[in-house]
Amino acid sequence: MPNITLPADSLLLSKDFLYGVATSSFQIEGDRSGRLDSIWDTFCSQNNTIEDNSNGDIACQHVEKWQEDVALIAGLGVDAYRLSISWPRVVNSDGTINHIGMQFYVNLVDELVKRNIKVFVTLYHWDLPQYLEEKGGWLNRETATAFAHYTDIVASALGDKVYSYATLNEPFCSAYLGYELGIHAPGKTGVANGRKSAHHLLLAHGLGMKVLREKCPNSLNGIVLNFSTCHSATESPADKLAAKLADEYHNRWYLQPIIEGTYPDVCDQLPVEQQPDILEGDMDIISQPIDFLGINFYTRTVYKSTENGWFDVQEPEDVPLTAMGWEITPDAFTELLIDLHQRYSLPPIYITENGAAMDDEMVEGEVADSDRVDYFNSHLNAVHNAVKAGVDIKGYFAWSLMDNFEWALGYTKRFGIVYVDYSTQKRTLKQSGIAYQKLVNSRVNVTLAG
Repeated sequence: MPNITLPADSLLLSKDFLYGVATSSFQIEGDRSGRLDSIWDTFCSQNNTIEDNSNGDIACQHVEKWQEDVALIAGLGVDAYRLSISWPRVVNSDGTINHIGMQFYVNLVDELVKRNIKVFVTLYHWDLPQYLEEKGGWLNRETATAFAHYTDIVASALGDKVYSYATLNEPFCSAYLGYELGIHAPGKTGVANGRKSAHHLLLAHGLGMKVLREKCPNSLNGIVLNFSTCHSATESPADKLAAKLADEYHNRWYLQPIIEGTYPDVCDQLPVEQQPDILEGDMDIISQPIDFLGINFYTRTVYKSTENGWFDVQEPEDVPLTAMGWEITPDAFTELLIDLHQRYSLPPIYITENGAAMDDEMVEGEVADSDRVDYFNSHLNAVHNAVKAGVDIKGYFAWSLMDNFEWALGYTKRFGIVYVDYSTQKRTLKQSGIAYQKLVNSRVNVTLAG
C-alpha cells in the first residue's frame, strides 16, 4: 500500500504541525427541509446547470449522520476539522435565529471539542440565502451588512469553542464563477458584476472580522483564499504579460486589498464602468489585520496572450492530470507559497484545502486510490519545501473528508479520502485515508531539534 513520506527532519512531522480534514455545508449536509433555500438550491433547479442534474437535497446526509462522521474524523487521528456553517440553516429571512439549525452546529462543535479536535469554522462557503439573492445578492452592498449580522449570530452561539473562524472561502469562486462567468450559482454574468460582487465580498470579510475580533478575540480569525500559480505559455513578452494580468485578476485581487489596502494595478486597466464602486473607508474595513491566511491550492494555470492584450487559458496537454482535468503541479505549489511569502507581509498560513479528484472505484470493499496518495505525497513535500525556505505554515487540511456534491459537476467527481456510496450512504476509508491516517499518527514519537 502506498504511503506519504516526508524527510525525517521535516517540520511537518512535528506534533506542532496541525493536520486536518475539510468539508462544506452544502456539499455534505442534505436536510433541505431544515433550512431556507440557498442560491445553490435555485441554481440546481434550473436546466443545464449541474452536470448530472443532481442537487444538495440529500448529499451525504451529514445532518443525520454527524455523530458517525465525527467518529470517522476522530478515527483518522487528525488535530482539526474544517467545516462551514450554512447561513440559510441558522438565520431566518427576518434576521432572527433558526434555533434548531443553530443547535445542530452547537452539538457538532461540542462533540468535536470533547474529542480534542480543533474546530475551524468557515462562515461563508458559497451558500447565500436565496432571499438575499432576490435583493441583489453580492451585487447589493447591503449583503455585506447582512453577513456581519449573521457572523454576530454564529459567533455569539459558538464563541471561542471554535479554534478558528474564516469569514469567506474562496471569494474568487463566488465572484468570478458565480457573478462573472455564470457557471456557479447564482449564474450571473459580466465583468462589472464580477468585480462589484468581489468588492462586496471583501467588504463582508472586513465587517465580519470586526465582529469576530469583538466576540471571539481568543479565536484565530482570518480568511481562506484560493490560488493558482500563473505561468506563461511561452517566454514571449505578450504571454508573460498575460500571466501577470491573470495573476493580478484572479489571485492578487483578493489578497492585496486585505494585506495592503489596495487593488492590484489591473483594476485601473478596466473600463471605468467595470470597476467596483469603492466608497470612502471601504479599503480600511477590508484591510484590517488578520490572524491567519488560509490558502487553497489544486493546480497551476498556463496563460497566453489574446489579440486585445488580455489573457486566455492554455489547456494542459500531455501532462499528468486529475479527474478534473487539472495538471498535477506540486513544484508550482512551492513556488506560489514562497512567492506570496516574499511579496507580502503575511500572517501565519494554513493550507486549508489541497487534494485531488480521481477516478475512484470500489473493488471488493476497497478503494485503491494510489494516484491520490501520490498527489498528497508530492504536495505535502511541496509544503515541506516551502517551510524549509522560510514560509510560516502552521497546518494542512486534506480536501476532502468525504466524497460529496461537487458544485456544477454534481456527484460525478470524487475528492474524498473517504468513499461515499450515495445509494446506501455507507462511508469507506480509501487507501488515501489510511495513508493520511498513518502520516498523522507517525508524528507521535518524532522529536525535532531546535
